[in-house]
Amino acid sequence: MKSLFQVGIVLAVCLAGELISEVIPIAIPTSVISMILLLALLLTKCIKPRHIERFGDFLLKNMAFFFIPAGVAIMEQFDLLKNYLLPFLLICFVTTVLTFLATAYTVKAVMAVQKKIREGKRYE
Repeated sequence: MKSLFQVGIVLAVCLAGELISEVIPIAIPTSVISMILLLALLLTKCIKPRHIERFGDFLLKNMAFFFIPAGVAIMEQFDLLKNYLLPFLLICFVTTVLTFLATAYTVKAVMAVQKKIREGKRYE
């Protein structure tokens, strides 16, 4: 029952993101809006991490399955892609490196902030 509740929370946030996406005049992907909404709910403690932890762990453990549709679509459209294979691979490589760098520096920054917070609490 707990897992069903966690799925319900995530789906409710996704539905809210979908509704917000329909209302706002700018084109922002629903998934991005939903992630921002979930982050806001977590930061304001409306949702606690334990409320979605089990479902989040399940999604992380099975993340590879979410890439299958994209891989199949690339294989289906290979006739169109083969003329642009080198630029496509170059873009994939560059964006992968940029994503790794952005993730590494974000983690580094978050760890520095957490360290400052911990040190600040020691001296209070």
